[in-house]
Amino acid sequence: MNKPTEEKDFVAAPSPTEQVVAQAPAKPPRARVSDAVDPDAETASEKLERKRDYLEGFLAKKPEEAGNGGPGGPLQQAVVDALKEIYDPEIPVNIYDLGLIYGVDATEDGEVVVTMTLTTPHCPVAESMPAEVELRAGSVPGVRDAEVNLVWDPPWSPDKMSDEARLELGML
Repeated sequence: MNKPTEEKDFVAAPSPTEQVVAQAPAKPPRARVSDAVDPDAETASEKLERKRDYLEGFLAKKPEEAGNGGPGGPLQQAVVDALKEIYDPEIPVNIYDLGLIYGVDATEDGEVVVTMTLTTPHCPVAESMPAEVELRAGSVPGVRDAEVNLVWDPPWSPDKMSDEARLELGML
Protein backbone atom coordinates (compact mmCIF):
# COMPACT_ATOMS: atom_id res chain seq x y z
CA MET A 1 0.00 0.00 0.00
CA ASN A 2 1.38 3.20 -0.97
CA LYS A 3 0.61 6.20 1.05
CA PRO A 4 0.47 9.45 -0.70
CA THR A 5 3.45 11.61 0.23
CA GLU A 6 2.49 14.19 2.67
CA GLU A 7 4.34 17.36 3.16
CA LYS A 8 5.62 17.60 6.69
CA ASP A 9 6.27 20.80 8.59
CA PHE A 10 8.78 19.06 10.79
CA VAL A 11 11.78 16.79 10.59
CA ALA A 12 11.54 13.72 12.73
CA ALA A 13 14.51 12.09 14.32
CA PRO A 14 15.33 8.65 12.92
CA SER A 15 13.96 5.71 14.80
CA PRO A 16 16.39 3.63 16.79
CA THR A 17 16.01 0.78 14.35
CA GLU A 18 16.94 2.84 11.32
CA GLN A 19 20.55 2.98 10.38
CA VAL A 20 21.82 6.47 9.80
CA VAL A 21 24.57 6.80 7.31
CA ALA A 22 26.09 10.22 7.40
CA GLN A 23 27.79 11.53 4.38
CA ALA A 24 31.34 12.53 5.05
CA PRO A 25 31.84 16.23 4.44
CA ALA A 26 34.05 17.10 1.54
CA LYS A 27 37.66 17.81 2.47
CA PRO A 28 38.52 21.48 2.46
CA PRO A 29 41.10 22.49 -0.09
CA ARG A 30 44.70 22.54 1.11
CA ALA A 31 46.23 25.92 1.78
CA ARG A 32 48.86 26.98 -0.70
CA VAL A 33 51.44 29.74 -0.31
CA SER A 34 50.61 31.00 -3.76
CA ASP A 35 47.03 31.56 -2.60
CA ALA A 36 48.20 33.72 0.34
CA VAL A 37 50.61 35.94 -1.60
CA ASP A 38 49.08 39.00 -3.17
CA PRO A 39 50.74 39.54 -6.55
CA ASP A 40 50.41 43.32 -6.10
CA ALA A 41 52.02 43.30 -2.63
CA GLU A 42 55.45 44.78 -1.95
CA THR A 43 58.46 42.56 -1.98
CA ALA A 44 60.81 42.46 0.98
CA SER A 45 63.33 44.76 -0.71
CA GLU A 46 60.59 47.25 -1.57
CA LYS A 47 59.50 47.33 2.06
CA LEU A 48 63.03 48.19 3.15
CA GLU A 49 63.34 51.11 0.75
CA ARG A 50 62.83 54.55 2.24
CA LYS A 51 59.27 55.65 1.80
CA ARG A 52 58.03 59.18 1.42
CA ASP A 53 58.00 60.64 4.90
CA TYR A 54 54.43 61.14 6.00
CA LEU A 55 55.61 63.89 8.36
CA GLU A 56 57.36 65.77 5.56
CA GLY A 57 54.80 68.57 5.38
CA PHE A 58 54.64 68.90 9.14
CA LEU A 59 58.41 69.04 9.52
CA ALA A 60 58.83 71.52 6.67
CA LYS A 61 56.28 73.93 8.16
CA LYS A 62 57.82 76.97 9.77
CA PRO A 63 56.79 77.69 13.37
CA GLU A 64 54.25 80.39 13.81
CA GLU A 65 55.76 83.66 14.85
CA ALA A 66 55.39 83.87 18.60
CA GLY A 67 54.77 87.23 20.15
CA ASN A 68 57.68 88.99 21.75
CA GLY A 69 55.99 89.26 25.13
CA GLY A 70 54.05 86.92 27.31
CA PRO A 71 55.15 84.20 29.68
CA GLY A 72 58.17 82.34 28.39
CA GLY A 73 58.62 84.75 25.51
CA PRO A 74 62.01 85.98 24.32
CA LEU A 75 61.51 89.42 25.87
CA GLN A 76 60.77 87.98 29.30
CA GLN A 77 63.77 85.66 29.04
CA ALA A 78 66.02 88.56 28.00
CA VAL A 79 64.91 90.55 31.05
CA VAL A 80 65.53 87.56 33.33
CA ASP A 81 69.01 87.15 31.83
CA ALA A 82 69.70 90.86 32.47
CA LEU A 83 68.53 90.53 36.09
CA LYS A 84 70.87 87.58 36.59
CA GLU A 85 73.76 90.01 36.07
CA ILE A 86 72.85 91.99 39.22
CA TYR A 87 74.55 90.65 42.32
CA ASP A 88 73.66 91.26 45.93
CA PRO A 89 76.52 93.32 47.44
CA GLU A 90 76.63 91.25 50.64
CA ILE A 91 76.06 87.79 49.18
CA PRO A 92 78.03 86.66 46.09
CA VAL A 93 74.88 85.42 44.26
CA ASN A 94 72.75 87.14 41.63
CA ILE A 95 69.39 88.47 42.79
CA TYR A 96 67.39 86.12 40.56
CA ASP A 97 68.97 82.94 41.94
CA LEU A 98 68.82 84.44 45.41
CA GLY A 99 65.03 84.41 45.06
CA LEU A 100 64.52 88.17 45.31
CA ILE A 101 62.66 88.31 41.97
CA TYR A 102 59.10 87.03 42.41
CA GLY A 103 57.94 87.65 38.87
CA VAL A 104 58.76 89.16 35.49
CA ASP A 105 55.76 90.06 33.32
CA ALA A 106 56.36 91.23 29.76
CA THR A 107 53.68 92.32 27.29
CA GLU A 108 53.88 92.33 23.51
CA ASP A 109 54.02 96.14 23.63
CA GLY A 110 57.36 96.00 25.45
CA GLU A 111 56.07 96.85 28.91
CA VAL A 112 57.85 94.94 31.68
CA VAL A 113 56.79 94.70 35.31
CA VAL A 114 59.24 93.15 37.76
CA THR A 115 57.92 92.10 41.17
CA MET A 116 60.69 91.76 43.72
CA THR A 117 61.56 91.86 47.38
CA LEU A 118 64.70 92.30 49.45
CA THR A 119 66.20 90.08 52.11
CA THR A 120 64.96 92.46 54.84
CA PRO A 121 63.22 95.84 54.89
CA HIS A 122 66.33 97.23 56.57
CA CYS A 123 68.62 96.01 53.78
CA PRO A 124 71.41 98.53 53.05
CA VAL A 125 70.52 98.53 49.33
CA ALA A 126 66.77 98.99 49.88
CA GLU A 127 66.85 102.36 48.14
CA SER A 128 69.25 101.60 45.31
CA MET A 129 68.44 97.97 44.34
CA PRO A 130 64.93 98.56 42.91
CA ALA A 131 66.26 101.47 40.84
CA GLU A 132 69.09 99.31 39.50
CA VAL A 133 66.63 96.54 38.60
CA GLU A 134 64.40 99.04 36.79
CA LEU A 135 67.38 100.50 34.92
CA ARG A 136 68.73 97.07 33.93
CA ALA A 137 65.29 95.79 32.80
CA GLY A 138 64.69 98.99 30.82
CA SER A 139 68.01 98.61 29.00
CA VAL A 140 67.00 95.29 27.41
CA PRO A 141 66.35 95.70 23.66
CA GLY A 142 62.61 95.60 22.98
CA VAL A 143 61.59 96.96 26.39
CA ARG A 144 59.63 100.19 26.02
CA ASP A 145 58.85 100.72 29.70
CA ALA A 146 60.06 98.96 32.86
CA GLU A 147 58.43 99.14 36.27
CA VAL A 148 59.52 97.56 39.57
CA ASN A 149 57.07 96.64 42.30
CA LEU A 150 58.79 96.16 45.66
CA VAL A 151 56.75 93.86 47.90
CA TRP A 152 57.28 92.52 51.40
CA ASP A 153 54.63 89.81 51.36
CA PRO A 154 55.54 86.99 51.16
CA PRO A 155 58.74 87.78 53.01
CA TRP A 156 62.02 86.48 51.60
CA SER A 157 63.52 83.40 53.22
CA PRO A 158 66.49 81.19 52.30
CA ASP A 159 64.15 78.50 50.93
CA LYS A 160 63.41 80.82 47.96
CA MET A 161 67.01 80.46 46.72
CA SER A 162 67.75 78.27 43.72
CA ASP A 163 69.87 75.14 44.07
CA GLU A 164 72.71 76.92 42.25
CA ALA A 165 72.68 79.71 44.87
CA ARG A 166 72.63 77.22 47.73
CA LEU A 167 75.55 75.35 46.19
CA GLU A 168 77.48 78.61 45.77
CA LEU A 169 76.90 79.48 49.42
CA GLY A 170 77.71 75.97 50.65
CA MET A 171 74.17 75.32 51.89
CA LEU A 172 73.74 72.03 49.99
